[in-house]
Amino acid sequence: MQLDHVTLVTPDLEGARRFFCDIAGLENGPRPPFSVGGYWLYSSGLDARPIVHLVEATMPGARPARVAPRFDHVALRVAPGDEWQALLARLVAHDVPYQVADVPLTNERQLFVALAPGVVVEFVTAAR
Repeated sequence: MQLDHVTLVTPDLEGARRFFCDIAGLENGPRPPFSVGGYWLYSSGLDARPIVHLVEATMPGARPARVAPRFDHVALRVAPGDEWQALLARLVAHDVPYQVADVPLTNERQLFVALAPGVVVEFVTAAR
């Protein structure tokens, strides 16, 4: 089993698209003609597929807030070296605040971005 995609319902559809395309490096691609606005954002490379689905929140606040259970964040793996450095450069260029943490047992580095209240995106790579 593997993760197929993550869906984010957001009132800031364009802001989310810009973040995932301009910062995370995903590409906007074909999406079925659903009755609600949105984007399918694709990974790059030979196995390009839509891994982030963005859906326009058409009725903000219509549902009562749900506390638990919930997903805390989505994590995207980034190759170490040039790809990681390019991500850092895009974050700085777009003035996106982030936090970095090292994971000693796995020898990985994590980077967290608060995309919106309650929506966190993690990027993870092998530490040097």
